[in-house]
Amino acid sequence: MATSGLQHVAAMYAGVVAPPLIVGAAIGLTATELTFLTGACLFTAGLATFLQTLGIWRIGARLPFVNGVTFAGVAPMTAIVASTEDTSDALPVIFGAVIVAGLLGFLAAPVFCKAVRFFPPVVTGTVITLIGISLLPVAFGWAQGPNPAGDDYGSATNLTLAGVTLLLVLLLRRFTRGFVKQIAVLLGLVAGTLVAIPFGVTDFGPVAAADVVGFPTPFHFGAPQFQLAAILSMCVVMVVSMTESTADMLALGEIVDRPADEKTIAAGLRADTLGSALSPVFNGFMCSAFAQNIGLVAMTRIRSRYVVATGGAFLVLMGLCPMAASLIAVVPRPVLGGAGVVLFGSVAASGIQTLVRAGLEKDNNVLIVAVSLAVGIIPITAPGFYHAFPETARIVLDSGISTGCVAAVLLNLVFNHLGRTVDAQDVTHPMEAGEEITGATRAPATP
Repeated sequence: MATSGLQHVAAMYAGVVAPPLIVGAAIGLTATELTFLTGACLFTAGLATFLQTLGIWRIGARLPFVNGVTFAGVAPMTAIVASTEDTSDALPVIFGAVIVAGLLGFLAAPVFCKAVRFFPPVVTGTVITLIGISLLPVAFGWAQGPNPAGDDYGSATNLTLAGVTLLLVLLLRRFTRGFVKQIAVLLGLVAGTLVAIPFGVTDFGPVAAADVVGFPTPFHFGAPQFQLAAILSMCVVMVVSMTESTADMLALGEIVDRPADEKTIAAGLRADTLGSALSPVFNGFMCSAFAQNIGLVAMTRIRSRYVVATGGAFLVLMGLCPMAASLIAVVPRPVLGGAGVVLFGSVAASGIQTLVRAGLEKDNNVLIVAVSLAVGIIPITAPGFYHAFPETARIVLDSGISTGCVAAVLLNLVFNHLGRTVDAQDVTHPMEAGEEITGATRAPATP
């Protein structure tokens, strides 16, 4: 349980620490303050994971779900920093906006969850596939190195380390059994880190510089401030986060053979939003479900929520012990990228498995999947596609998961619920011509 829980932490660690590092750098925090902010985000991620996995009352999906800082909030938070005259007020303004957005989201969860009936397999399969596809560029970026501006970014050394790690994980999955097979990703990360040492890309400096004990003092950076513009921007992020969390819960429900119903989604959204509202108290940011850990569940087939809760305990300990947190920071980014290819690819594969059951022999469903995937992939293949839109709109539009999800829901309503047309007939391929309709009556499609 401990090693499997640690494997979940290893899979999502980079995603948790990236937002505070980016926002902290934009504010100009000192190294000590940046370490404190990062530890606080780890601590609050652990608390949010407890809420989601163990649950209290009607809060928590009670699925093997890891929660942490959502990357969707990075752009609006840096925008808030840029618009704040005194940078020392930036974090209090952000924290105030997150608290309000979290509380409003908590109240809206029972209404928001009713959207589950608009997520049949053709929609959920499309969204799950988009989640995996959207995460793969993150793994590819990690594989190239930690700094896009660095001379070694995309170097043969970095790509080789990523490839070696990927190969090690595949070999462990293919030629081992039982427990060793289940923790193949963790072993691959350890082995990849050891292989990286001779190449000089493994830095143990963070361990030596980190404190042994540290606690995220409540409101360390000042009491929260409430500004309308910041609150509105974070409310938009909350809607995006709730949409992605709904899709993630549906994906995880399919993987663990416990389909997420309306009640489960409502409880999961309450955990997300309450965790987000409490996070700023301990100097953390908005929390959301982590899609990359869904891939880990899919690959290892370890479905116990208590294993993920153990991972949450590790996150809390890391938040209280910066030195422990720095151990995972030792893993080179290319090594994380190699393992990420397996994790994120597994999510996309799970979506394809769901689409197989979605009735793709029907022309309508093929069109729903085709257009929704195309819309969802726009931010990945054409990052500047929405550059002319307002910044607030781009928060939503630049999330391929959200736009693809909305497109799939709307197209499903139009094609499968607003009347039956001749286009609903079955075809063997979306581009194959149908039968010529003359005087004969076309045979009805099989339900």
